[in-house]
Amino acid sequence: MTNLTEIPAPLAASGWQLSEDRKSIHKTFKFADFRDAMSFMVRVSYEAEAANHHPEWFNVYNRVETTLTTHDTGGLTQNDIKLAEAMDRIHQH
Repeated sequence: MTNLTEIPAPLAASGWQLSEDRKSIHKTFKFADFRDAMSFMVRVSYEAEAANHHPEWFNVYNRVETTLTTHDTGGLTQNDIKLAEAMDRIHQH
């Protein structure tokens, strides 16, 4: 698996940011309330489990902060990009 050093433009446009060391991407998702934030996390968990690729995340009330990296390679991979895209799709619905 190859490490990436950039993220696709659509992800950057949706708010994903590349870390300074270029080994991860992160984003903060905001929701109407705690229930919506938790629903998002549950829906993402199904995608993450199916891909065997799990986010680092933190939740407070209506906010979910997430960081994606591939620990096996020590950097950003296509697995992170795919999960970020899935998270954006879930957030939009």
